[in-house]
Amino acid sequence: MLPYVNVLLASPWDVVKKLWELCAQSEFWLSLWRTFWRIAVGFFAGLTFGGLCAFVSARWRLAENLLKPYVFTIKSVPVASFIVIALVMMSSRELSVFISFLMVFPVVYGNLLQGIKSRDVQLKEMAEVFGIKPAKRFVFITLPHLKPHLISACSTALGLAWKAGVAAEVIGISGGTIGEALYMAKVHFDTAELFAWTAVIVVLSIGFEKLFLLVLKYLYGGLERL
Repeated sequence: MLPYVNVLLASPWDVVKKLWELCAQSEFWLSLWRTFWRIAVGFFAGLTFGGLCAFVSARWRLAENLLKPYVFTIKSVPVASFIVIALVMMSSRELSVFISFLMVFPVVYGNLLQGIKSRDVQLKEMAEVFGIKPAKRFVFITLPHLKPHLISACSTALGLAWKAGVAAEVIGISGGTIGEALYMAKVHFDTAELFAWTAVIVVLSIGFEKLFLLVLKYLYGGLERL
């Protein structure tokens, strides 16, 4: 392949060779860990906060009305705008955590709120008649009902968390991360390295999603066996 063509489009073999070279560097694994850790923290924070807000909104209509404009704004404003605004208020190290959280929250909140609202009213009334404690109602009635909503929300939110989190690292040029490596590969016109890092992001994103959903389904399986 001609040299100038390599600048525009690296061959698969060049990408594999570059990936092999990267794997031999300790900084490569540190970058993977930093990015993975920050995006995972942002995801779990968004999952927790989104779930709590969904339950509060389902119980009190006022809370839902208060949250509605904020959720609509988060869903409507481009990710790049949030990244630039957030850079004014925080360091680039915390940026991917915050942006991942911001992308996950509305997805989890919307799905779980819809799921809670669609609960069988008669089942709820029966639980109250038989005096079943709220904790048991939550574990044996609410959680099983929310299973498809939670799995759907997490599947969508995980992909958004990775895309937005890495984008935040690229724009914020967060040191020692996958985002910074992508930015530097672009600056040096190293398309082989650019594609190598992109392949790493895809593998990490899919791997994290599959592992998390597998654990979630396993926990639900244990709950169903009780």
